[in-house]
Amino acid sequence: MAEILAKRSRTRAPTHPGENIREDVLPSLNMAVTAASNGLGISQQQLHRILSCTHSITIEMALRIGKFVGTGPGLWLRMQQEYDLWHKEKEIHSELENIETVRKVS
Repeated sequence: MAEILAKRSRTRAPTHPGENIREDVLPSLNMAVTAASNGLGISQQQLHRILSCTHSITIEMALRIGKFVGTGPGLWLRMQQEYDLWHKEKEIHSELENIETVRKVS
């Protein structure tokens, strides 16, 4: 399966990968949380935490999801990284403003 890269406005928060799984992946597979958690080898509670966007996709979880849906782990890790980076940047924006760039790389 080829990966599609999409451009998004930096003013809009990236989608949490759990939301993507909940809204797109599971419905397209016509699969309930119970069946998905069994297929992933995790508890329903663990999957529910990801689907409710309260828990991050770990490296292990990316490996499991990537294998389960056939995308590989990289997609899920990149989605989580973009989500985390965007939110952390908003959280510490004022601190970052006070950091001087020592040298600009061209």
